[in-house]
Amino acid sequence: MNRMVSPPGGHSQAGAAPRRVMVIGSLGWSLVNFRLDLMRRMRANGHHVTAVTPDLDGEIRQRLESLGIRTATVPMQRTGINPLADMATMEALRRLMRRERPDVVIPYTMKPIVYGAMAARLAGVPACYPLFTGLGYAFSDPRPRGKRRIVRDISVALHRLATGRVDLAFCYNDADRDDIRRHRMIPPDARLVGVPGSGVDTARFAPAPLPPGPPVFLFVGRMLRSKGVEDALAAARLLRAQGLPVRLELLGPTDSNPDAIAPELLARWQASGEAVVLGETRDVVPHLHRAHVVVLPTRLREGVPRTILEAMACGRPVITTDAPGCRETVADGRSGLVVPAGDVPALARAMGAFVEDPSLVRRMGAEARRQVCEHHDVDLVNRIILTATGLEAEGDSRALEREAAA
Repeated sequence: MNRMVSPPGGHSQAGAAPRRVMVIGSLGWSLVNFRLDLMRRMRANGHHVTAVTPDLDGEIRQRLESLGIRTATVPMQRTGINPLADMATMEALRRLMRRERPDVVIPYTMKPIVYGAMAARLAGVPACYPLFTGLGYAFSDPRPRGKRRIVRDISVALHRLATGRVDLAFCYNDADRDDIRRHRMIPPDARLVGVPGSGVDTARFAPAPLPPGPPVFLFVGRMLRSKGVEDALAAARLLRAQGLPVRLELLGPTDSNPDAIAPELLARWQASGEAVVLGETRDVVPHLHRAHVVVLPTRLREGVPRTILEAMACGRPVITTDAPGCRETVADGRSGLVVPAGDVPALARAMGAFVEDPSLVRRMGAEARRQVCEHHDVDLVNRIILTATGLEAEGDSRALEREAAA
């Protein structure tokens, strides 16, 4: 069978005929929060862009379409394995691709990659470039047993089946790169290009003066045990028991995941004063500016957490764990502190260091801002993706960035 290959002569460059690009995600909000700048830049290069997700509320649809980005929805269960539902997702994507006839499909996260790549293959799409944003739960343990082993083996088999004709893919960190290659989740001769996360708009996420008063530690993310929410709470308790003033704020949505923290428990934490539960927001910037330190004590294997990048761009140091994706992003002792995953006493010591020496917040925050501007700016990330896929010529990249900055 023929592989999915680039157009004749290699990946086409900007200046060729506009191409039809389909970007597939598993959450409508993520298309705006993580991929809007990428799709906007595709449009600036003259390409026709369709954004596909299972959920699109009116606000998100209007925002995308106001930028000339077409939208479409397909049924998709974001979590769990349900063969009938997943095959319905693949078939809906296949029909959509047959109708829209994209030249390029860019799926990200597991289900869009697996079923988007399968659909692209069946629909005869010339190119599919998966973006592995983090392999997650199934790959957290190098020697999994029981259910986790079964989930990992199913994931590997599905990726092999789906991506057999892919010749280019992207990943966020070295641990994911190693596992993608070791488990042959893309063909051995396919290019696997590393990108430093989804990038962050360093103009929007700009530094602000530190607020007065005792330090505020902010957790941003889904309310999952595996994200370390309970570890942050336990560390705050240890510090308060030592007489240190600590305010812990929790910002983010609840989740349908079995690992989610029940809303009733969050309400009890709020009522007891152990944490300030802020709920979900679509504008995290004001919360980052009101905090001193961002804490992400995840036990999960991450890609490159956007939470960390946004905090660093705002000049806030980060406390995180040695989980893949986190340990590479925060420079331990310079732009924040890295502790062993699941080690609550170590997390408490790291938080206590900022309480006892507030000058660390300013010093590490400045280094965090410098680091993210140099390595994780969204323009840099988008340039890597678009030039690798042939959707933008190298010379055009700089011109577009200068125009955007003007």
